[in-house]
Amino acid sequence: MALWGGRFTHGPADSVFALSRSVHFDWRLAPYDIVSSLAHLYVLEKSGLINKEQSLAIRNGLKSLYNDVEDGKFLPDEQDEDVHSALERGLSQRVGVIGGAIRAGRSRNDQVTTDLKLYLIDHMIDIALGVVELQRSLIGKASEYSDAVAPGFTHMQHAQPVLFGHELAKHCAAFNRDLSRIHDWLKRTSLSPLGSGALSGSSLPLDPVNDGLSIRFRWNC
Repeated sequence: MALWGGRFTHGPADSVFALSRSVHFDWRLAPYDIVSSLAHLYVLEKSGLINKEQSLAIRNGLKSLYNDVEDGKFLPDEQDEDVHSALERGLSQRVGVIGGAIRAGRSRNDQVTTDLKLYLIDHMIDIALGVVELQRSLIGKASEYSDAVAPGFTHMQHAQPVLFGHELAKHCAAFNRDLSRIHDWLKRTSLSPLGSGALSGSSLPLDPVNDGLSIRFRWNC
């Protein structure tokens, strides 16, 4: 299901379609694409661009699609160009042509950027949790060797004696700085680009930031 080419009477050659097809590697973005669509739907309804009845039908369709993607019941087929076209096909199968209303006020460009942000946030949080676990292990070992004396080093030479537990624990301070950098990155990244459009914004009355459309927006919509 192509999301472009409305003015063309014929599709691309098979070789060109194969070259532009990305669903075999961007399918990992499917859960994030559905979450961003749910958030965008919230803004469309609040802006009066979709009525409540339509919004409810699309929302239920998206949630059903999300569950089927997570369970592996819905997968892309050979005609799907990318994750976005595959999911719009799945949504249309559930709610009909009204599913296309979710396109209003957003472009594929800001949709892709949003999905990638969500993907990176989830994986960066996993990294942060791993760093915290490493810190706990270091503190545990530091406590175990709290009385063990070891040589300190400076300029690659032995210096004054130190406790080996302190030598282990000091690395936690460096990891704290890494966690602080991740925290700052999360604040800058957790803003939605949906509605910014492909080139010069949108003429539709969208206000995703003030309407609560942050990247952290989940099922509350």
